[in-house]
Amino acid sequence: MPAQAALAIAVLLLVLLASACARQPAKAPGTGHALTGTTPTPTPTSTPPPTRTPPPTPARALSARQLAGQRVIFGYRGLTPPTRLLSLISHGQVAGVIFFADNISSPTQLRAVARKLQRAAASPDNPVRAPLLLMVDQEGGRVRRLPGAPLLSERAIGDSADPPAAATRAGRDAGRNLRDIGLNVNLSPVLDVFRKQGNFDDRFGRSYSTDAQQVAVLGANFIRSQQRERVAATAKHFPGLGSADKTQNTDEGPVILPTSRDSLAAVDELPFKSAISARVKLVMVSWAIYPSLDPGLPAGLSSTVVQGRLREALGFKGVTVSDGIQADALDAFGTIGHRAELAAGAGMDLLICAKSKSSVTVGLTAMKGLEDAYLDGRLDRAAFRASVQRVIDLRKSLRN
Repeated sequence: MPAQAALAIAVLLLVLLASACARQPAKAPGTGHALTGTTPTPTPTSTPPPTRTPPPTPARALSARQLAGQRVIFGYRGLTPPTRLLSLISHGQVAGVIFFADNISSPTQLRAVARKLQRAAASPDNPVRAPLLLMVDQEGGRVRRLPGAPLLSERAIGDSADPPAAATRAGRDAGRNLRDIGLNVNLSPVLDVFRKQGNFDDRFGRSYSTDAQQVAVLGANFIRSQQRERVAATAKHFPGLGSADKTQNTDEGPVILPTSRDSLAAVDELPFKSAISARVKLVMVSWAIYPSLDPGLPAGLSSTVVQGRLREALGFKGVTVSDGIQADALDAFGTIGHRAELAAGAGMDLLICAKSKSSVTVGLTAMKGLEDAYLDGRLDRAAFRASVQRVIDLRKSLRN
């Protein structure tokens, strides 16, 4: 073959080869996948899996001591949380902390304390990866632990020109006040329907009205608007202290309220039904005795009241919380540890252990009573874990 012909054939072959390569789909650099307009399927080693925050440990994974601690609200004396309390928190043995006037010098000081407590709760040694419950009684009027909102008492709200609007503002402003400081639970509103002027509730302006329907409406307004601010509300004091006279105070001694079962259902429980419909997160049960419901036990120690009325009759599925475990109304019911066992057995999820000369010790004593009763089988273990899970779920729901 002449040299010119061979050269021409070679050039033609090169042109044809280049044209064929040009028609092949391009490849993404370093992927080995054609860019055909669709996302390539990555190979198992192409990208590492995303890092995810582990979910909070469920109740069934906690030790007996941690389970017991998840049912206790601790308090302390003075302006600085003690080291002992911080250690308990960091090891998953505390559900929350309650603050009183002697814990607070200013919003700035309390804000720093709240951050310190939540940092302890974020310790890697704490399996419950959820915010602590940081709570206070911020009802309004004379019952306020913090400066600022809500300024009006419940009675003043009920007597105002537009009570529903005033209750809504009070709940919103209370929620914003607490949230700004770093607190996430308000032990409010009081839903007692007071019977007489100047009685236990009315003398401090702690009841909206003598009209159960108005209490129901105003309480629900407060609850909804506060909880929209990501601060949990607490309806109290179930099934109602509205019939207590001015000298009947469960902090100071036994209180017996001979209100009929029908009156309790029609009047006192009505606002709590409304609160439950408004999705209130906590209900506080009183230490008074209601003979028409249970002739021998304070409400917070009575499964008839807590389980039978609040849970079954009214359908409450949230967290139950006690009044202070050291109340003089419970003097006939033994030690702090025994009271804690009785309350837990009745269905109280959280026990407030505060307002004493050694509040941390009181909380530890309650925790030990719960732990021993759990391990010995005096408290049903499945019910115990279910109670703790409700508390953990509440804490998770308050994560900002």
